[in-house]
Amino acid sequence: MARQKSDKPRIETFEGPAGGWGSVRSLAEILPREQLPVQGLRELARQNKPAGFACVSCAWPKPAHPHPAEFCEEGAKATAWELTKLRTTPEFFKDYSLTALRQWRDYDLEQHGRLTHPMRYDIDLDKYVACSWDEAFDAIAAALGTYDPNSVIFYSSGRTSLEASYMYGLMARMYGNQNLPDSSNMCHESTSVGLKAAIGVPVGTTQLKDFEECDAIFFFGQNVGSNAPRMLHDLRAARKRGVEIVTFNPLRERGLERFTDPQNPIEMATLSETGISTQYHQVKAGGDIAAIMGLAKFLIEWDDVAAAAGDAPVLDHDFIKRHTHDFDAFADRVRATEWHDIEREAGLDRGALEQAARVYAMSKAVMAIYGMGLTQHVRGVENVRMLVNFLLLRGNIGKPGAGPTPVRGHSNVQGQRTVGITEKTDLAPVEKLKELYSFDPPTEKGLDTIETCRGVIDGSVKAFIGMGGNFLRAVPDTGPMEAAWPSLDLTVHIATKLNRSHLLPGRVAYLLPCLGRIEQDIQASGPQAVSVEDSSSCIHGSVGKAKPASPHLLSEPAIVAAIAKRIVPSNPRIDWDGWVADYARIRDAIEATYPDIFENFNGRLFQPGGFWKGNKASERIWLTPSRKAEFHVPTGLSATGFADVAGRYRLMTLRSNDQFNTTIYGFHDRFRGVKGTRDVLFMNAEDMVREALSEGDIVTLECALDDEITRRRSGLIVTPYDIPSGCLGAYYPECNCLIPVEHHAEQSHVLAAKSVPVKILPTNSQNPSM
Repeated sequence: MARQKSDKPRIETFEGPAGGWGSVRSLAEILPREQLPVQGLRELARQNKPAGFACVSCAWPKPAHPHPAEFCEEGAKATAWELTKLRTTPEFFKDYSLTALRQWRDYDLEQHGRLTHPMRYDIDLDKYVACSWDEAFDAIAAALGTYDPNSVIFYSSGRTSLEASYMYGLMARMYGNQNLPDSSNMCHESTSVGLKAAIGVPVGTTQLKDFEECDAIFFFGQNVGSNAPRMLHDLRAARKRGVEIVTFNPLRERGLERFTDPQNPIEMATLSETGISTQYHQVKAGGDIAAIMGLAKFLIEWDDVAAAAGDAPVLDHDFIKRHTHDFDAFADRVRATEWHDIEREAGLDRGALEQAARVYAMSKAVMAIYGMGLTQHVRGVENVRMLVNFLLLRGNIGKPGAGPTPVRGHSNVQGQRTVGITEKTDLAPVEKLKELYSFDPPTEKGLDTIETCRGVIDGSVKAFIGMGGNFLRAVPDTGPMEAAWPSLDLTVHIATKLNRSHLLPGRVAYLLPCLGRIEQDIQASGPQAVSVEDSSSCIHGSVGKAKPASPHLLSEPAIVAAIAKRIVPSNPRIDWDGWVADYARIRDAIEATYPDIFENFNGRLFQPGGFWKGNKASERIWLTPSRKAEFHVPTGLSATGFADVAGRYRLMTLRSNDQFNTTIYGFHDRFRGVKGTRDVLFMNAEDMVREALSEGDIVTLECALDDEITRRRSGLIVTPYDIPSGCLGAYYPECNCLIPVEHHAEQSHVLAAKSVPVKILPTNSQNPSM
């Protein structure tokens, strides 16, 4: 098995910038590790290009005029990971029981290589054994025919294409339910709920061109260097023309501090770099409501003073009057909030907030970029609503260079929602589906991710179909979930590589290997293309040209069609085989279902930069009950949902520079100085003194919510880090075991992974390598 170099744990300060020679060295390591030195470079040249393929990792927009290399370090890792020459064949499974494989690390499971054959779980052998596709499809259909449809889950990962997602959602509804949880339930559902309530659309309003027209950017809770590195080019260009970038983030992340462009020969040769943030405010985890309240308090009180003096207003009163509702209630709450409460909850002093507010007050067009640092809290929806409040004060929605800019994770997680992957009837085109396909779609709300977890634990969920992803690793409450999972009657995983979720099979279980997006997909009408939607609501075509990992793989649309034909009634208006033969026909069906969004879908598929699906809020058309943008009066200043008490910390789960979601590419986190391990607890130095801990000590974290279940994560290496007092950082998904299923965002049900209440249990030992 190929392994990453330098696996011995070592933690030291990293001094370099984001990008630069570190990114080049990372690329030089992973391509040979995946046995791709030549093919990897050839495919990378096509990545995120018109008529090329869309990156299989993040959803950052693809420009109409791309760089020579339109990929980042993380995108290159994702491409190498998919194209690897390593294989996990039926012979591999002959050598290992699933019990034995459960002792493997996540990295080792996926690093073993691409799955090559459909597999069936043999309960007597405790092994996967090869089977035919027809055997798998017939057995899956026979099992699904015995269940109440409400007990079956159709989960999908955010990487699934628009075409496969449309078919998958239609199949589920024809089967009889809307149990369609997806990756969005775990990350940006707070955005979907919060933005829709505030401005009438569930997505951000900005596009790439807005980076060229803004004069300030406010950044909240997003680690650009590891999670969307291609954005660094846009931030660098903005800084070069003098745009202020004001950052609110608990940890100092290198990508938000400085960047060396690997595609700039002068910067690379001279080791020069561009500073990114002009202000960096280390807000406490869960303190963003308070921080934004402080910004709003300055703005509103400055405006009050200006009005009394007859000076020019600070707020955009014309916009507020014409386009918003409930401003007075919000302003009254802001005026009544005391500074000492704001400072305590934000972890920032009044002077720092004033400095940030002055930038906003002097700026004519402001973008607000944010990530899961806002959404993954108990009051994550309120975080999003407060950010919208902030933008509304000066009319920073619906004009060039301004608006909310959520940074989505997976490459098509936003697009899946666009084509019907949702458990909510009001987001599904129920009447249109009824008209097109002459059936009665279910209208009862389906199960989201949290509700699925509840159903697995209480036994009401009987079957799980997973279109990609690593569900058991991504969800909270790892212990109870893994204990309950084998009681499922049926588990089906459509996947490219082996992961932890596959090792806890139901009583009947199948592992179905599919083509990757970068691979050539040839059907009856010839080579096929698929499509995805990026974070800016632009739709892109994607064509794979690499040789498939195995001749036995099927495409995602082909797998969905094969199952659908066996589990839903025959329908003369749906030609599942015809759709698989020519994906353009699936796009025709999508266009017929969503004519306002997908007009001339096939004709615009490869438009450079993608075609924009439109956004009413960007036109200042507010699809809310009041027909105006809504100010929201927050219920409190903390987003954590729990009280601060002595010995209780706020744990943030983090991704490293060497992973994408649950996929672990290696054990280095370059920007945080971590090498060879993921068993790290980032901790404030003063908190270490209070806890009588030293660097290198080994500790255990225990969840500090009292629900009679003990949740612990042991073996963590105490590491001093620049992090606010009272806050801790440790890696996701390993620390999901500390998060109860019920510790989730109100309204959106997103797991509250950015403020988990924990306490530290010392083990009186030290890492011998430290």
